[in-house]
Amino acid sequence: MTKLTDFEVESINGERIPLSRYAGQVVLVVNTASACGFTPQFAGLQRLYEKYGPKGFVVLGFPCNQFGGQDPGSAEEIATFCTRNFGVTFPMMAKVEVNGPNAHPLFEWLKEQAPGLLGSRAIKWNFTKFLVGKDGQVIRRYAPTDAPETLERDIEAALAA
Repeated sequence: MTKLTDFEVESINGERIPLSRYAGQVVLVVNTASACGFTPQFAGLQRLYEKYGPKGFVVLGFPCNQFGGQDPGSAEEIATFCTRNFGVTFPMMAKVEVNGPNAHPLFEWLKEQAPGLLGSRAIKWNFTKFLVGKDGQVIRRYAPTDAPETLERDIEAALAA
C-alpha cells in the first residue's frame, strides 16, 4: 500500500469503507478512546470537522482499547458516547489495534510513513493523530498532547496545496 486511499476499513456500524471515498480530501486519522484524559479532544476534533469539512477535510476516528483499557465498550456504546457527549458527526470506525501483531494495516502504514519521537514506530497512547494530504500521503504525525486546534495551520496549508 502506498497511499491512504489504498486501504479499506470498517465503520463503527460494520460497513466496509474503501478509503478511496476520501480521495482528494485532507484526512486526519486519530486513534480514540472514550475514557482517557484526552477524551475531551473529541470536541476539538468535531470543531475542526465542522470548520474545514466543507473545504474538503475529514476526521476519521478509530477507537482503540490498547492503552489502559480506556475504550472497552461495544461499537454501539462508543458511537452513542461520542454523539451524546461531544456531538461527534465525523466518521467513526470500528475498534482497531494500532500496535502489535494484530495492528490494523492502515496504522502499520501510517507509523511507517510518520515515525514518532526519535524514530519510534509504536503509537504511545490514545489520540495520536496523522494528517494526510489530498494526494493520500502522510504529512505529519501529532502526539496525543497536541490539541486539535493546534493543527489548524497545517490543515489550512494542506487544503491550500
